[in-house]
Amino acid sequence: MDYDAIAAVRDRHPAWRLLRAGNAALVLSFLGHFFVEGNRGACSASAVADALDDHLYALNADETRYPKAPRAYLEDWAATDAGYLRRFYPPGDDEVHYEVTPAFEKAYAWVLGLQGRSFVGTESRLHTVIELLRQIVHGTEVKPEARLAELHRRRAELDAEIAAVESGDVPMLDATGVRDRYQQLSSTARELLSDFREVEENFRLLDRAAREKIAAWEGSKGDLLADLVGSRSEIAGSDQGRSFQSFYDFLLSEQRQTELAELLARVSALDTVDADPRMRGIHHDWSEAADRAQRTVRQISEQLRRFLDDQVWLENRRVLDLVRAVEAAALAVRDHPPAFGLDVDEAGIEIALPFERPLYQPPVAAAVESHVAQADEAVDADLLFAQTYIDQARLAETIRAVLPQNSSALLSDVIAVHPIEQGAAEIVGYLALNDEDVSIDLDDTEETVLDYPDPSDPEVTKRARLPKVTVRRS
Repeated sequence: MDYDAIAAVRDRHPAWRLLRAGNAALVLSFLGHFFVEGNRGACSASAVADALDDHLYALNADETRYPKAPRAYLEDWAATDAGYLRRFYPPGDDEVHYEVTPAFEKAYAWVLGLQGRSFVGTESRLHTVIELLRQIVHGTEVKPEARLAELHRRRAELDAEIAAVESGDVPMLDATGVRDRYQQLSSTARELLSDFREVEENFRLLDRAAREKIAAWEGSKGDLLADLVGSRSEIAGSDQGRSFQSFYDFLLSEQRQTELAELLARVSALDTVDADPRMRGIHHDWSEAADRAQRTVRQISEQLRRFLDDQVWLENRRVLDLVRAVEAAALAVRDHPPAFGLDVDEAGIEIALPFERPLYQPPVAAAVESHVAQADEAVDADLLFAQTYIDQARLAETIRAVLPQNSSALLSDVIAVHPIEQGAAEIVGYLALNDEDVSIDLDDTEETVLDYPDPSDPEVTKRARLPKVTVRRS
């Protein structure tokens, strides 16, 4: 980087701005302990303010160094000229939530790296570099004979190691080698948690770009829909999207989770390493961070779904044009806000006049004729009893009976245990489930075929073709 680029980063990057701040020690100590070390995602303003109040009380015990209220500090840290916290309203909640930004993660990791280490391992990192080089070289080899030669070489090494162990020669890692590898394990595991926040922020930027595109769109609705669907495919097919999906699929494997938990427990029990308490359950932290990133991706899909559900496009065209004009003007001055204006605590003043309330009016007595005339025509009442009611509570209980907590399965596997009884309406009932701990994900890239009996004639079997449906229970 040249001088101008470094100067621009110094002036604009929130991480550098944090390190230059006068209260950097307070910001790093509290947010690092509460969000990073606690592996917390978005938290309500009341919860963060209570924790900050306790932290300020401990710091101000001897002298008052930080006199402001906790919520005032949070608002300062979430301001545009700070950028240490992200301040937003989650869907369906009217309370402000906060979460740290990737810029804060970078600043906190850099400060942690300044601490002196009594032992700096290099052997394990060298082995890691060599192993990565082997995976790249042999993973891109197109000649079958070269691939076979490498596989034979690896098998010969394994055979030699097996023969040595059978003969009684069991090589063991010394204490230095164990500490070297554990240090790299701990560093990589913590860096992976920080990377998840950056991945989540990148997905959020893509969501923001989609919202900006909707606000400034001047073409037809069909063209905008095609563009949004193409953008969603590009997100899933990007290098970051494919890498994240592979990692998430690995975490969803029960067998690999069990193996990972056993390995972490055995390593943490070694006497030769100073075990980090967070390493024993780091795979649970990975799962929570990956789930937060998945929720961000679902928000992008919900934005598209809300657009598709808009049934009053023509009736409210005038209102939509005005709203889009305001949004476009806001986007135009977002990076360069005007130098004039007033700051107010609330957008308006609530005024309630006593005489604006209506006076009491007695209800009008209505005469009711209880005599019902006999109908001349015969009415077919069978249609009233031919309706099909789908009890979604029963479907949710069926999924809970099949799936344990924090697991997932295909809808076809659930139906294999509990067959369809009410036909296509019951399948639609599964797709419309949205319970507290049960969610449904659709994957349009794959297809699922479901066979079910016709409710009116059990001897007839019908077939439904659906996208790949995954049932998850949190």
